Amino acid sequence: MMEQDVNLTVDFAGLQLATPVMTASGTCGYADELSEFMDMSALGGITTKSITLKPRKGNPTPRIVETSAGMLNAIGLANMGMDQFIEEKVPILDQLDTRIFVNLAGQTIDEYVTVAERLAKEPAIDGFELNISCPNVKKGGITFGTDPKLIKEITAAVKNVCLGKPLMVKLTPTVMDISVTAAAAVEAGADALGLVNTFTAMVIDIQKRTPVLANRTGGLSGPAIKPIAVYLVNKVYNEVARDAGIPILGMGGIRTASDALEFIIAGATAVGIGTATFVYPDTAKNIIHGLADYCRQEGLSNISELVGSLR
Repeated sequence: MMEQDVNLTVDFAGLQLATPVMTASGTCGYADELSEFMDMSALGGITTKSITLKPRKGNPTPRIVETSAGMLNAIGLANMGMDQFIEEKVPILDQLDTRIFVNLAGQTIDEYVTVAERLAKEPAIDGFELNISCPNVKKGGITFGTDPKLIKEITAAVKNVCLGKPLMVKLTPTVMDISVTAAAAVEAGADALGLVNTFTAMVIDIQKRTPVLANRTGGLSGPAIKPIAVYLVNKVYNEVARDAGIPILGMGGIRTASDALEFIIAGATAVGIGTATFVYPDTAKNIIHGLADYCRQEGLSNISELVGSLR
């Protein structure tokens, strides 16, 4: 089977993605920063860092620390704000030949709605990722993501102003039952689910006996969380997403094509590459080639045949 015979395109909430490989929000800036390292058209899509109504400086430094199997970050949603993003970054994103998802954040539901309503009018933007699961902000973020009632309220409010563009809700793993929060998002109109976000964690400086991060805690990402993330993707796929026909963007410690395949077989329609990009900026490109190789070896003509194929 020749390489061109392997179809890597996937349908993700009504959008055709060139491949099932996307970038995870917060790991490639506003998206254009990655363009010098790879052919952006090979990606299924890019998810920008969080955009809020007003500029945010984020948390004080230090706000990133490596761990033995990943890293902790407590960036605190630092970004240039909606107006500057529209003026400076949207024209650049419009030139990229890939799907553009904007991560939405805020401290109140009204802020989320205001940003979504304005950005939905931009033709360059294909869809949105609703960030209700950030563990590093004192207001908003994870406060919304752990309460099914609030998840329904914010999802419905934002969905109402998206002008038909897909809304993906990014779920926190820091809940008793992630299927409950996933179901709440779907019931409120989510077109897709993103899971998982980072795990709240801490690193201690044993000489100072203080947390390394100024924020004390941060979000743990990287290889350490991959097996848990794969399990949670499979759980949500089986208990919520499959019957509802809702695609999942799986993420959490993906470094290789083998990692990505685990998520896809578990039930993810697409995967998000995050922490690995900091080490090897072309990780996504290598994974795309690896997915095609696997399909050829297995005699598969379409990557979608693997979604949810766990026996």
